[in-house]
Amino acid sequence: MTLKLENVEVSIQAAPILRGVSLEVGTGERMGLVGRNGAGKTTVMRTITGLANMAGGRVLWNDEDISNMQPRQRAALGFGYMPEDRRLVPDLTVEENMLLPAWANKEIDGQKGLNFVYDLMPELTEMAARKALLLSGGQQKMVALGRALIAGRKLLLLDEPFEGVAPALAKRISEVITSLKGEGLSVLIAQSELSHSLELLERESVIERGEIIKVNVIDQSSANT
Repeated sequence: MTLKLENVEVSIQAAPILRGVSLEVGTGERMGLVGRNGAGKTTVMRTITGLANMAGGRVLWNDEDISNMQPRQRAALGFGYMPEDRRLVPDLTVEENMLLPAWANKEIDGQKGLNFVYDLMPELTEMAARKALLLSGGQQKMVALGRALIAGRKLLLLDEPFEGVAPALAKRISEVITSLKGEGLSVLIAQSELSHSLELLERESVIERGEIIKVNVIDQSSANT
């Protein structure tokens, strides 16, 4: 399954945010979206999920135009989104927060997703009954990743997954993403810089002032040295 953005334009209150953005993420590919704060990374993510209104261009999934598809319909396609600010419900437990996509969309198998996430991240099993407000910022990121994975079995969108996370937990999140290789899951990671994820990625698109200015192929032999 291939994701394509073709000449996407997004404006907020008449101010252009994305200016003709085009990018492609292939089946099973891990791609970085790199840019400074305010460059448009989060708006790209929100456009893919259907949360941002486009002024022009198209979003294609497996060559089907999904530009007018609602967010819940995109979640049913297998899209999972981990926002930068996590967006957990403080008074819900870890497990309840992860099940939210399945509660909102009956086409998502919540129990199957939970089993997959708990197998992938056993530490979440231990905190399943804890309320989200009692977790550290890094633990909340892991819960948000688990929630995204319950919906996102085809496409995983991660917005600044390592920001504000202690090094040990950042390493653990990186290990989890690495372990997904071979699942046929495409991953797009938005970051200000690639220090935590360079070894995870095959390509990076660099965004500046709402435009993709270059696409780099990442040399894994140098990334791992």
